[in-house]
Amino acid sequence: MSLDVRLIAILDPVPLGERALDAARAAEAGGATILQVRMKDSPADDLLRWTDRLVKALTIPVMVNDRADVAWLAGAAGVHLGADDLPAARVRRHSPSPFAVGVSVGIPDEAAAVQSADVDYWSIGSVYATPSKPDAGAPIGAAGFRELASRAPRGMPCVAIGGITVERVPELRGAGVAGVAVIGAIFGAVDVERAARLLRDAMDAPRRLSGEGVGQ
Repeated sequence: MSLDVRLIAILDPVPLGERALDAARAAEAGGATILQVRMKDSPADDLLRWTDRLVKALTIPVMVNDRADVAWLAGAAGVHLGADDLPAARVRRHSPSPFAVGVSVGIPDEAAAVQSADVDYWSIGSVYATPSKPDAGAPIGAAGFRELASRAPRGMPCVAIGGITVERVPELRGAGVAGVAVIGAIFGAVDVERAARLLRDAMDAPRRLSGEGVGQ
């Protein structure tokens, strides 16, 4: 499945309540290319209910963090799997088609574990310190991102996650990111659409300067 991973907006609807749908639409309007639903502390039925609503509300792909079963039931575009979740290779084998599978990579052992898995992208980090994922371990920095990305199969899109801000995007572009995954810098902003637009513009800047088509 071909995914545009330039700007993955990661949303936990719980803190926002009914405003979450408007926030998701605003992120999409600002240029988010994927919405990932991440509800670590919520029961599966709540996650399913919100995923159903977000799939219906958005035109960009909606992916579910951790729970392939919920993604399947909600008709989501895919699932994002951490190192402690179901094995990506088995999820791929039993998934409908098309169905995207992304994986988290934070250390060399995790890179080795998914190196031969048929997945759509690697999410590498935490690149910078972040309060959104207290169990993410020590930040690896842009150099650490580059090193782990070098272990990915040829052509694998690698996305940076953890503490991403507009100001840090140029450094990440220099490290070879295909995209960024963002929580606080989008959904913690007063103006969600503007925050997403600034990040998307920062990601698209090198394409514009080189004359490359933004959608390529």
